[in-house]
Amino acid sequence: MGKAVKLVAVAAHSEPPSPKHESVIRGFVKSLLEYCGEKPVLLVGGYWGFMKVLVDEAVNSGLTVILFPPVEKEEVEFPENAVVLRMGLSFRLRSVAMVRSSDAVVVLGGSSGTLQELITAYTEGKPVFMLLSGLATDRAASLAPYLNGRKLSEIRVYHEVGDLAKDLCRYIADVRVRPSRFG
Repeated sequence: MGKAVKLVAVAAHSEPPSPKHESVIRGFVKSLLEYCGEKPVLLVGGYWGFMKVLVDEAVNSGLTVILFPPVEKEEVEFPENAVVLRMGLSFRLRSVAMVRSSDAVVVLGGSSGTLQELITAYTEGKPVFMLLSGLATDRAASLAPYLNGRKLSEIRVYHEVGDLAKDLCRYIADVRVRPSRFG
């Protein structure tokens, strides 16, 4: 039996990135290529804002990307070399499907939707690798490593994208099929 594909959901802002954030996103993809022996498949919620930069950088670097667009944005033109799952789900529901499908969740910074994906990851028992970004998601760092006493999954907080990618690659190298924990 072959190795299972490693699925990494990436939660990121729907607004266009600043040059600093764009550099961080590109650095994340570059670091995955450098540190992950077995390349993960990236799960992304759309193709706009931070997510567009991530998807373009990832597919141009040879990584597989699966997009989970919400029904409200299924008509967006997506890159040919990305897999697009048009499931007819709203913004929030598509986020749940994306997170539940993953082995781990990376938070590159964002607002309410990205926070929802972080909280969904925690309540579904998915480990969270969170980069401090200067955006609203940074507020969750004050609650790390656990959002509450249930300790459903660990939230790991990083200042540098390379450190996050290194730890993520180590983690997914050891991932086996694990039962979900529900909170």
